[in-house]
Amino acid sequence: MSALNTKIIFRFLGITAILNGLFMFIAFPFSLYHNENAKWGILNAGIITIIIGLLLYFLNKPKSTNIQKKEGYLIVSLGWLILSFTGMLPYLFSGAIPNISDAFFETISGYSTTGSSILKDIEAMPKGILFWRSATHWIGGMGIIVLTIAILPLLGIGGMQLFMAEAPGPSADKLHPRITDTAKRLYLIYVTLTIIQFFLLKIAGMNWFDAINHAMATMSTGGFSTKNNSVAFYNNLPFVQYIILLFMLIAGTNFVLTYFALKGKIRKVFESEEFRYYFGGIIGVSAIIAIIIYFFQDPNLQTTIAHPMVFGKAESAIRHSLFMVTSVVTTTGFVSADFTMWHFLATSIFFALFFTGGSAGSTSGGVKVVRHIVMLKSSFLEFKKALHPNAIIPVRYDKKAVSQTIVFNILSFFIIYMLIFIVASVVLTLFGLDFMSAIGAAASSLGNIGPAIGSVSPVDNFSHLTDSAKWFCSFLMLIGRLELFTVLILFTPFFWRNN
Repeated sequence: MSALNTKIIFRFLGITAILNGLFMFIAFPFSLYHNENAKWGILNAGIITIIIGLLLYFLNKPKSTNIQKKEGYLIVSLGWLILSFTGMLPYLFSGAIPNISDAFFETISGYSTTGSSILKDIEAMPKGILFWRSATHWIGGMGIIVLTIAILPLLGIGGMQLFMAEAPGPSADKLHPRITDTAKRLYLIYVTLTIIQFFLLKIAGMNWFDAINHAMATMSTGGFSTKNNSVAFYNNLPFVQYIILLFMLIAGTNFVLTYFALKGKIRKVFESEEFRYYFGGIIGVSAIIAIIIYFFQDPNLQTTIAHPMVFGKAESAIRHSLFMVTSVVTTTGFVSADFTMWHFLATSIFFALFFTGGSAGSTSGGVKVVRHIVMLKSSFLEFKKALHPNAIIPVRYDKKAVSQTIVFNILSFFIIYMLIFIVASVVLTLFGLDFMSAIGAAASSLGNIGPAIGSVSPVDNFSHLTDSAKWFCSFLMLIGRLELFTVLILFTPFFWRNN
């Protein structure tokens, strides 16, 4: 393979930084409107970020604009890092988060749509900073890389290699043969659904600022809230929680299926094997959790009659079980109640859900449902092969045979995923966390989930971690968001060889 085209890499990083700086300018009016001191920190951060981007762009004029796989992997991984390092500047310059380790953790937690936080009093934060915090979710949700692919033709740069490295899930279904048109359609869906949710939340009782922040956090499956108690703040407004629940379900669904649904092709949605398992699994597990809540009363659940949709204990149990199961499966991380306060069986079930993830092609993190389907089918086939060793029985998904290459890739992914989880859990105990907190923080960070168990439970946060532990969790968030291989391949010696 030819040598790396470093100029195209740096030029693309420049574009990424420029776009990131422009997004910072959007946060400036929110701070200006509320006459906050943080406004100048946000503005200066945007200016500096754009200057960095312009320097990277204009000082690197490549002879060839062709992007190969190596460049694609580097651009995506380094792109996420430049987003995070520049994205923390508003926190630092405004003084909202003065510590670099804390600022970087909060920033990469946003871009990776993890939703873990070090903030102890979210409601005391400046409005401009809270908007920027939610914006990092929204940018990272679909990936600013895909957004940039949509405008690359204007710059004379092809983007197929980038989409393959960035696209969530084991495969990248395309809505249109041209990759740039695919990116545009994905973002159109993303923006449209965000706007629709914003208006619905406003109608349901949220103020406009909270509505836009929660809409961005929901569609990105991020989970940053503007309230200390997250969505539990709205326990007396069930309509708000039902709206967020609905859009979490949509955000955790393959965006290609959402596209078909919006075009009226509902049958295609339910023909998807992954969607049936995804939706059916959420309903089934929620039913079990609801029964546990109903018969083992959670002291945190309120059964207030402040709204006609609140029907007492049964409605409360169903709503909170559906909300929390969906939040964890889609890796959104919103909290309507502390599941660790429920029966220990419920806590165990939620911890198991940390390793599921949403649908491929969604903004969710985690292992992804399709991988579990293929792994389970492959495992069951081994029983058949034990009885009929000479039979050739392929794994079938959506009524089509899955190639052995894909099966091996998925099995490798899961093995590496679990190995990283185990090693990460051990490392976090070395950083001072107890066993429960260590496995909770490792699973949450790697799966981009947010709330976990132990001292990082839904009512706690990550502020008490040492700086070393925060940087380590940040690394887990990054490799989890980019599906392991995109980042880990950079650490292999053969990646850097020229042939």
